[in-house]
Amino acid sequence: MYIIRLGFSILFLSFFTIVNAQEKNFRIHTIAFYNLENLFDTINDPNKFDEFSPIMEIKKNRAEAYKKKVKNMSRVIADIGFEPTKNTPAIIGVSEVENREVLEDVVNDSLLRHKNYGIVHFDSPDTRGIDVALLYQKKIFTPLNTSTHGLKIYDDQNQKRIYTRDQLLVSGKLEDDLVHIIVNHWPSRRGGEARSRPKRIAAAKLNKRIIDSLQSIDPYAKIFIMGDLNDNPNNASVKDVLKAKKTKNKVGLKGIYNPMESFYANGVGTNAYRDNWTLFDQIMISKPLLEKEFSSFRFYKAGIFNKPYLIHNKGRYKGYPFRSFSNGNFTGGFSDHFPVYLYLIKEVID
Repeated sequence: MYIIRLGFSILFLSFFTIVNAQEKNFRIHTIAFYNLENLFDTINDPNKFDEFSPIMEIKKNRAEAYKKKVKNMSRVIADIGFEPTKNTPAIIGVSEVENREVLEDVVNDSLLRHKNYGIVHFDSPDTRGIDVALLYQKKIFTPLNTSTHGLKIYDDQNQKRIYTRDQLLVSGKLEDDLVHIIVNHWPSRRGGEARSRPKRIAAAKLNKRIIDSLQSIDPYAKIFIMGDLNDNPNNASVKDVLKAKKTKNKVGLKGIYNPMESFYANGVGTNAYRDNWTLFDQIMISKPLLEKEFSSFRFYKAGIFNKPYLIHNKGRYKGYPFRSFSNGNFTGGFSDHFPVYLYLIKEVID
């Protein structure tokens, strides 16, 4: 457990209309999401198209490249949120992982082993063989219910089903607080943004059904929607289907707040393509996490984890995320996406 001392009059005035010079003690945790960019093992699975994964295209020292990739992923996870919390993320959703085994390699790396991370993972029917998953510190979070929700979308020409990533729902106790986490990796923009848009609209509608089912049981459910959405905060899937709001005071009881929209409006992104920044990686939250009293965990602030070591420092991709794979080789990098995170705080009463 890590305790921070905050003066409301200085640190919180920009977030809440509270004027109180008295310092208070708060417990703080990091919630994060990270696209791990094709975290595949070196074994050819005959039931998947994993032979086309970047790691399988490496001709020499493939095993060493895999070990370095795993080490790089564990390094980033160990760093996210560490400066203010003195801890690794309590909960982190991940995408682009091949199977449970690659996640076990990550959490058993020397940088993370002592944190005793648990894993929630289901094999999804995605044709590339990539899944989403949730990692959690067992001493902080206890899963109570887990489920996977398939997305049924079809090719617009031959109406054959396109098999893509399932959406993962994990409900459990963050210390004593019941929370619900939905981990996503929505369909890509392959074929163009406009042509592929209905697939992400369908993904958002599935998300909305999951959210509605949780809120029908408890209108005050604390929900986190996280993932690589392959859409920006201002796209129809997020704004029109999920109806996520940029401003906290416009969020109704069953509404959704998207802290990532302000970053996008200021030109900050999590991945780049052809010199254009996008913010596909997002974490959104339900209204009860915005309340102004802190007897349970509430939202404090959000961010994009873009430390210098995660950024190309030279060449044509200078300033881009330092990706792992390029032209059939392992670059020594990390991911073509930056992680995103938010901090939750809860008052500690002496």
